[in-house]
Amino acid sequence: MLRPDPAPEPSPQPAAPTSWQVGDVRVHRVDEIALPPETGAWLLPAATRDVVSEVPWLRPDFTTADHAPRLASHTFAFEAGGKRVLVDTGIGNGKTRANPAWHQLDTGYLRRLTAAGFPPESVDLVVLTHLHTDHVGWNTRRAEDGSWVPTFPNARYVTSRTEWDHWAGQAATMEESRRQMFRDSVDPIRDAGLLDLVDVHDGPAPLAPGLRLLPTPGHTPGHIAVELRAAGGAAVITGDCVHHPVQLAHPGIASCVDTDPAQAVRTRRGLLASLAGAETLLLGTHFPPPTAGRVTAEGDGFRLVPAS
Repeated sequence: MLRPDPAPEPSPQPAAPTSWQVGDVRVHRVDEIALPPETGAWLLPAATRDVVSEVPWLRPDFTTADHAPRLASHTFAFEAGGKRVLVDTGIGNGKTRANPAWHQLDTGYLRRLTAAGFPPESVDLVVLTHLHTDHVGWNTRRAEDGSWVPTFPNARYVTSRTEWDHWAGQAATMEESRRQMFRDSVDPIRDAGLLDLVDVHDGPAPLAPGLRLLPTPGHTPGHIAVELRAAGGAAVITGDCVHHPVQLAHPGIASCVDTDPAQAVRTRRGLLASLAGAETLLLGTHFPPPTAGRVTAEGDGFRLVPAS
């Protein structure tokens, strides 16, 4: 009996890019960790498996096989306006954290950052979209004497004044886990004189040539996104005003840690509407690979078309 020929092996899919050209600037994604599958259900409780399964373009990159949102922790590095810039600093190594997935990490993040061409001593500017634990961790690293010292000693660390004032106003009542984060990852850069506060209110605030901070409140009161414009190209780095691509399809899906969920929804809708149909690249701070894409309108929401 003749046996049928074996089915051909599927062609390997090209690896998702880890950097993108924005005009004459190359933006690098520097990976820290993939977040556990249960993160999505906790962070975006309205993004149920039924809701996610009804958005076919999320598969297979942005969801698991059983429709759980995939999320990641990474940062973005680029050189623009004469500055070597890092946007957000992830979770960090060796930090005491209440979240088991973030506790006492030991990753190769700094090695990957250096391999991308950004050794810590070369970074000029660190932009913190907001002061949550998974965005400030690599602000510092452990010194030989056990103290926490700035990871990027030659950089200015920048966040919005509104963000700083919000948390400073809660210092007396702050829960211990957040207080710990400030002690090991925020206070040391302030004490070293490296922290700059920028007023970001009703419109973009210029930071360097081609670089602006966009007010995107709601997730936190002083949350900012980062806009890069370079030689005809443009990109926006989301921070946490968009956690996952499902929030493009359903902008009304809020995060359980938004300080003002209604404001966060208005901010997200406004930002996505401003990008729909434009050539501006959207870079998601927690989007898993392929991470970057362009926004198009689709139905009552939007869609991310991944960039090559």
